[in-house]
Amino acid sequence: MYKEMRTGKENAMVSPMANMADKLEHLANILRDLQRVTVAFSGGTDSTFLLAFASETPGVEARAVMASSPLMAQADRAFAMEFCESRGMPLQVLDVDPLAREEVRANNPERCYHCKRLIMAAVQEAARAQNATVCDGSNASDAHDYRPGMQALRELGIRSPLAEAGLTKQEIREAARARQLPNWDTPASACLVSRIPYGTPLTEEALERIATAEEALRQAGFVQVRVRDHGNLARIEVAPEEAVRLVEEPLRRQVDEALTALGYTYICMDLRGYRTGSLNEELEGHRG
Repeated sequence: MYKEMRTGKENAMVSPMANMADKLEHLANILRDLQRVTVAFSGGTDSTFLLAFASETPGVEARAVMASSPLMAQADRAFAMEFCESRGMPLQVLDVDPLAREEVRANNPERCYHCKRLIMAAVQEAARAQNATVCDGSNASDAHDYRPGMQALRELGIRSPLAEAGLTKQEIREAARARQLPNWDTPASACLVSRIPYGTPLTEEALERIATAEEALRQAGFVQVRVRDHGNLARIEVAPEEAVRLVEEPLRRQVDEALTALGYTYICMDLRGYRTGSLNEELEGHRG
């Protein structure tokens, strides 16, 4: 049995029963067909694996372009630059500010479409000089969440080789570990805007506050964490197994003081724990 995955300019027929070796060979064939690729590099596990794999695939010329913006966590930006430098890979950094666009700043449910289209169009323009095809790190698991940005990828003709090869997030982590990539087990790091409820206008100050709050929690030892920003209320999501530690002293007081100093009046823990796309749950008919 086969399922159809519509990505980029082609329909890739992927067997849900295919093993890892088959999927990786399929990925290699996709990249060899493209010959020259520009990877939209975010510093996350998926795009890191794609960049490394493409660079190691005979017959493929790969380069990296990173769109740096206020929506991107500093840790991801720093990793991307360090990774490319350590491997002798050139990295072109583009300064893109999606907050300059009202359709992004207004933060409606379609904001990801407008943001993704702006960013990927910039990457595509940079790739045009190299006559290269732009590829992103979307994978087969991404179809399970509300992602309007995928429409922008299709409209621009961006290819998603990992998704086309049927590779899931977990499989990519396993393959990245086998290649000893330094961020194979790094927790998912979605765009900072995903912490702010739809309809709340976006500001660079709010994004900086969120990034600082999450970094404080990571410094306290929490691995998978989100700080959802509801104005003067911070809703903290951590893995269920870490929830008890968050409310124990002296850590509870330390977290409270750190987030209060950032301007939050109310600080609470989400009893449902960390989960991707939790703010999408407010959209009718969607459970993230």
